[in-house]
Amino acid sequence: MPIYEYECKACGHRLEKLQKLSAAPLTDCPACEASELSRLISAAGFRLAGGGWYETDFKAGGRKNLAGDAAAPAGDAKTSTKKDGAAA
Repeated sequence: MPIYEYECKACGHRLEKLQKLSAAPLTDCPACEASELSRLISAAGFRLAGGGWYETDFKAGGRKNLAGDAAAPAGDAKTSTKKDGAAA
């Protein structure tokens, strides 16, 4: 389901609403209750729901969460110099 962005022409209130494609656009502003709400054209938004898609699709070896490994780069310089026989 897409996330639509709305703005009230009367008070300037902005909101986002998760709606079905077939749902009618909102017309009443929740802030001032005027019938001046219009749907804005904006970048597509989506919501990730569920659990574990990143853990199963993008894992390497036995690791499950690559996002937590951001501090340790994949090509560690210390490891590569020791393998090449260079003195540390």
